[in-house]
Amino acid sequence: TQAHSENKCSGASQKLPRKMVAIDCEMVGTGPKGHVSSLARCSIVNYNGDVLYDEYILPPCHIVDYRTRWSGIRKQHMVNATPFKIARGQILKILTGKIVVGHAIHNDFKALQYFHPKSLTRDTSHIPPLNRKADCPENATMSLKHLTKKLLNRDIQVGKSGHSSVEAAQATMELYKLVEVEWEEHLARNPPTD
Repeated sequence: TQAHSENKCSGASQKLPRKMVAIDCEMVGTGPKGHVSSLARCSIVNYNGDVLYDEYILPPCHIVDYRTRWSGIRKQHMVNATPFKIARGQILKILTGKIVVGHAIHNDFKALQYFHPKSLTRDTSHIPPLNRKADCPENATMSLKHLTKKLLNRDIQVGKSGHSSVEAAQATMELYKLVEVEWEEHLARNPPTD
């Protein structure tokens, strides 16, 4: 079977697209003055951009600020939202053992209260070949909106309804794919330490 042969050549299996997902999370403000970022929506797409997970998530703490302008989250989204603990379990089941692509992904992992191995993390806000392609300084942190406009010629995160985490996760995966070969070769030569 394919799964059986996949385990034998662990080096090659890392490249298999089904081992890879892109994630984007939207946060709301909880805690004093709404300064704590709590997970309120999480979207995960596969290598082809198909949605694997897209749920509104009810934070364990009272929401002080919906941050709708940025998050797209409104009070009505929380009515039937999945409780954080349950959602976190569902999400980690999808992420475990996979290469996870995200933009400024540490924010998503922080909201999930989760640490993903560095060797399996691809952060499109820190991929020098991507910045080079976009004619930006290699070590600069460029916004997802800017990179998507410049490299995919597409506007995202527009309008008053805030961000769509599905749209952002799909854009992130597309950006990663633009430099995938070059970036993976670089990582094979310079493996990140967890």
